[in-house]
Amino acid sequence: MQFHEATTVLLLCLAIAFLELLRPLSAFFCYVKLKCQLSTDIVEKKLTNSKIDSILKKANMDINFLKKLGFSDKNARIYMAILKLGPSSVRTLAEYVDLNRGTTYDALKWLQEQGVVSYYRKDSKQHFVAEDPEHLHHMVTHQRQELEQLDKRLDNIIPELQALHHSGGDRPVAKYFEKKDIVKILEDLLETCEQSEQQEYCIYSTEGMREYLYKDFPTFSDVRVAKGISVRVIAIGKGGELRGLDERRWLESKSKTPTYIIIYPGKTAYVSLDAKEQPIGVVIENPGIYETQKLIFDQLWESLD
Repeated sequence: MQFHEATTVLLLCLAIAFLELLRPLSAFFCYVKLKCQLSTDIVEKKLTNSKIDSILKKANMDINFLKKLGFSDKNARIYMAILKLGPSSVRTLAEYVDLNRGTTYDALKWLQEQGVVSYYRKDSKQHFVAEDPEHLHHMVTHQRQELEQLDKRLDNIIPELQALHHSGGDRPVAKYFEKKDIVKILEDLLETCEQSEQQEYCIYSTEGMREYLYKDFPTFSDVRVAKGISVRVIAIGKGGELRGLDERRWLESKSKTPTYIIIYPGKTAYVSLDAKEQPIGVVIENPGIYETQKLIFDQLWESLD
């Protein structure tokens, strides 16, 4: 009996000692398991984040494409949400895209009108579902048909618009130019005269303005002569010389005249200097004003003969 008790005690001591030996190993295995789990979680999290980023990037691309089809930003976001979530209530969609219910409902109504979304009732609630995205082709077809109809209507409307445009032709159109843009007046002068049957223009030339007007177009006279455009010049004050295809008469003036006036088919240009001695110009496009200025010029021209 004593032998059995001693044996039992010995076995218990051995078991306790063995468990003590296993404790570090158990802790080690727990540590290894935890590390593996953490590594797995990190990898899965990275994959999940990568997948989310990919989805968001693609969704943004899809939304931009949908806008080209006529979707507003909100309509596109709700449509994409329905595609992702499947059948959804107004509340679910509103929360998903972070919009109020009224705006969401309006967007859903528009999507239904386009035929890309429908709904059914379940438990007395409306659930919205996206139709096959192939329906987007129907939208494009419908838009194409509308554009064709508009194009046909334009054939009837354009003559009326042109009539209005021509009826308003007597109203002056003024264009302003500053500094280096003054050269555009000379370019317009050449282009207008070249296209006109009357390839001639008239100028009131002033001594103080010539250098400013032709500074950025020093070959103007050569180009004018090459195009066969003639000019009559009333020079106010001294200066000026003949360059070809031009006639010049002088008008004596005791005071400086700071404005250079060009009278060419249908237009009259005025070039002067501002307070900072910078050239400024205005071109008035109006047949009536042109004819009046030309009449005055012609009479003065004859009186200087």
